Amino acid sequence: MWSAYPNWLNPGDNAWQLTAATLVGLMSVPGLVVLYGGVMQKRWSVNSMMMSFIAFALVLIAWVLVGFEMAFGHPLHIFGAHHGFFANMIGIPRDILGHVGEQGQASIPLITTGPPFHFPTATLAYFQFVFAAITPILMLGSVLGRINFKAWIPFVVLWSTLIYTVNAFLIWGGGWWAQHGAVDYSGGYVIHLAAGVSGFVAAAVIGPRLRRDREVDAPNNLLMVATGAGLLWLGWNGFNGGDPYYAGADAAAAVLNTNLCTAVAFLVWIGWDYATGRKPSLIGSVNAMITGLVAITPAAGYVNGWGAGAIGIAGSTLVYFAYNYVSRLRPFRRVDDTLGVVYTHGFAGLAGGLLTGFFADPKMIVYLGIGKTAPISVAGVIHGHAVLLKWQAIAALWVILFSGIGTFLLLKLVGLFVPLRMKERDMEEGDLAVHGHEVYPSDVPSLSFPSGTPAPPPAARPAEAPG
Repeated sequence: MWSAYPNWLNPGDNAWQLTAATLVGLMSVPGLVVLYGGVMQKRWSVNSMMMSFIAFALVLIAWVLVGFEMAFGHPLHIFGAHHGFFANMIGIPRDILGHVGEQGQASIPLITTGPPFHFPTATLAYFQFVFAAITPILMLGSVLGRINFKAWIPFVVLWSTLIYTVNAFLIWGGGWWAQHGAVDYSGGYVIHLAAGVSGFVAAAVIGPRLRRDREVDAPNNLLMVATGAGLLWLGWNGFNGGDPYYAGADAAAAVLNTNLCTAVAFLVWIGWDYATGRKPSLIGSVNAMITGLVAITPAAGYVNGWGAGAIGIAGSTLVYFAYNYVSRLRPFRRVDDTLGVVYTHGFAGLAGGLLTGFFADPKMIVYLGIGKTAPISVAGVIHGHAVLLKWQAIAALWVILFSGIGTFLLLKLVGLFVPLRMKERDMEEGDLAVHGHEVYPSDVPSLSFPSGTPAPPPAARPAEAPG
C-alpha cells in the first residue's frame, strides 16, 4: 500500500497555498514589472523592470539561506534575554535547503494557537517568500528614475534580511507585538507600511529625479499600466486569501472582502475626482485600486463585509486627500516619491491597520474551536474592545520608526561602497546608459539615438592591393 502524502498533509490546503503563493508571485512578476515599465517615461522603462526582476531573485536566495528562519523560526535570544522584547524580536538565521527543511511539516514555533499546518515547510517558505519579495519592489516605486542599479543590489539583500524579517517575526512569527495582541492579516504593516516609509526615506536620501522628469512625468504605455494593475487586483486574491493557511471559510471571506473594499475605494476615488473638479484618469484609478487593496490587507479576514466597505470609503478618502493635498506640505513636497508609494502603501497600510482595530468582528471566525477549545477571532472598538486598537497603534509606530531609521542606516552603509545615485550623465540617457538597450528601440527616438536606432559603424576602408 502506497501513499503520496504523509498523514499530516492535506492536499487541498497544500494546493490552495501553492496556488495563492503563485498568485502573489504574479503580482510582482509580471504585475509590478509591467506596471512600472508602463508608468515610467520610455527611457526608464527597462531600468524599472530590471530592478524589479533582480529584487525578486535576490530576495529568494537570501530567504532560503537565512531569511525564512529569521522571520518564522525559533527565536534568537538577543543579549541572552529569554523573556521580553529582545527574546522575541527575530529568529535564528539558518537555511531551509535540507530534506527536512523542504519536506517536513511546516510550523511557526512561537505560534501555539490554531490548528497545525497541513502542508510542508517548502510551501510555507515559498508563500512567505513572495510576500518578502514584493516589499522591496513596492519600495522601489519611490526611487525610480535615479537610484543606481549597482547600489540597489546590496540594499535589497540587506533590507530584506535585516528590516523585513524583524517586522515579520514580531507580528507574524509569534514575536513581541503578536504576543500582545497586534494583528496584521496579510501585510498592511509588515509589507505596505514598511515599504511606504522606507521608500520615502530612500527618496529623501537619494534625492530627486532630474527636473524635466518631474515636470514631464508622462507614462510611456498606459496599456501596460492597466495590465499590471489588473494583475495586482486579481493576484491579491492569493495575497489575502492565502493567509489563513487553510482553504476554509475565512479564506473565502477574505477574498470577497478584498474585492469589495477595492471596488468601493475605486468608486469613492472617482467620486472625489468629480467632486473636486478633476477628470477621472487611469493613473488615478490605479492609485484607487491599490489603496483599496492595501487598506483591506491587514483586516481582510477579521472584518465582515460592512467593515470592508467602510475601510474602502475611509481609506480611499484619506489617501485621496493625502495624495492630492498633503503632498503639497512639508516634508512631503520636499521629497520626490516617484510613484507616491508613501501615500498608496504607507498611508493606506497605516489606515487599514488602525481601522482593523475599529471594525474587527469577533463573529468572523479565523479558526473554529473543537470541544472546549474556543474559536479564534479578534474584536475591535465597535464591538466593545479597545485593546486591539491600542496595540495596532503601538505596532504601527514601531514599523514606522524601525523601518525608517533602519533604511536610512542601510543606505548610508551601502553608500560607503557604491554611489546610491546615478551619475547625472547616465540619468540624462536612462536605459541605454545602464542596460544598453531601451524598451522601444526601433521606432521611438531617444536622447542618445535621435533616429531611434544606433548609427551604423563606419564602413571599413578597402585594403590596398599589394603592388
